[in-house]
Amino acid sequence: MSKMLQVKNPATGELVQEVRINTEEEILETLKKGDAAFKDWSKVNAHERSRLLKKWANHIQEHKAEIAKVMTMESGKPINESLGEVDYATSYIDWYAEEAKRIYGRTIPANTESKRIVVTRQPVGLVAAITPWNFPAAMMTRKAAPALAAGCSFIVKPAEDTPLTTIRLVEIAHEAGIPEDVVQCVNGYGSEIGELFTNSDYVRKITFTGSTPVGKHLIKNSADTVKHVSMELGGHAPLIIAEDADLHFAVQQTMSSKFRNAGQTCICANRVLVHENVAKEFSDRLVEEVAKLKVGDGLDKQTQVGPVINERGFEKVVSQIDDATKKGAEVLCGNQFDGNREAGYFFIYPTVLGNVSEDMKMMQEETFGPVVPITTFKDIGEAVQIANSTPYGLAAYFFTNDYRTGSYLHENLDFGIVGWNDGAPSAAHAPFGGMKESGLGREGGIEGIEPYLETKYLSVGGL
Repeated sequence: MSKMLQVKNPATGELVQEVRINTEEEILETLKKGDAAFKDWSKVNAHERSRLLKKWANHIQEHKAEIAKVMTMESGKPINESLGEVDYATSYIDWYAEEAKRIYGRTIPANTESKRIVVTRQPVGLVAAITPWNFPAAMMTRKAAPALAAGCSFIVKPAEDTPLTTIRLVEIAHEAGIPEDVVQCVNGYGSEIGELFTNSDYVRKITFTGSTPVGKHLIKNSADTVKHVSMELGGHAPLIIAEDADLHFAVQQTMSSKFRNAGQTCICANRVLVHENVAKEFSDRLVEEVAKLKVGDGLDKQTQVGPVINERGFEKVVSQIDDATKKGAEVLCGNQFDGNREAGYFFIYPTVLGNVSEDMKMMQEETFGPVVPITTFKDIGEAVQIANSTPYGLAAYFFTNDYRTGSYLHENLDFGIVGWNDGAPSAAHAPFGGMKESGLGREGGIEGIEPYLETKYLSVGGL
């Protein structure tokens, strides 16, 4: 009898759908098919690959409302955010449909008259992707689009909590004319499928978005076959409010960054560092806005903050809040919970904490929940020291209207993505990725297709 994944709505605990777990034999056969398909797909000309990617993007837009509803039901995120994610996911396909036609080589002047030197680019091979639950559409297309544009075949293992969106995107790719063995989906548990991916000689590249510990494990396991790896790992984003910041604008941008998907994003503001002279005013303004947020089922169009994805995530956030309050943090608003293990739903009401110190867990560990811890600093150098004090370096934000302060922060913050007076910097045409233990490589922009390409150098002699 086949084993099944139960996909449940985290807002209600209700079963959305059961998904069959692929057997090891099926996955190995899928990898074999993907490798065989690569040999044909890599020979398809770039303009044809571009055309098919554009057709896939158009088909996704035609099914936008359907995909968004599925996404909300399996992830809990508000429906308006899901609709926005479909557009965001499509933007990556649109971008890389164009980049497929811009995979350029070059000629190099030779050091002798009898030679010609030519550099070309070719796809790496079969790509295996492991994607997270929090952005089941965008994280899939952000990997699949450049892989397919480069001429790679692609296989994806979506998160166990949210496989339905990915399954539908793969179906739509096939409907758009992309061959079935060129883009495939397998379902099961990450620890098991990850081993099959890293051990396979067919797979030439692993791309992963998720936690740093899992990313390290995949990197180690990929070493035996010297696979290419791209890793978008954990974050712990600081958000710095300088003394001269426009506080009204900074509050609005903080809200946008922090409470998207109930704070369950890798680049959301996790540590808010405010200059001590404006901390009281900023905190008061922020609390006023946070108190207005509507919490509920994501299918309700009025909902702004949905549930936490599962009990494990719920318990982590609650434990961080408990740790902070026991160590002296002040609850400025929130600290209310509606979790029901038997029913299977878990809500954390948006919470703001003041008087937060660096010894608290939430200042050292990624939160992944709707909690804003506020701490203060005396000078901008101290803010940088606090911001850089963790092993993570994915995203950082700062708010200042002084170009000297802004330039200093940009140069000294050790993060791959930096928002200056901008709480929502992500875009398909810009490189996304982190420093330190937050990852390897970049996704998006012209940089995003590079990890899917090999460089070949040809020296022609005897001329």
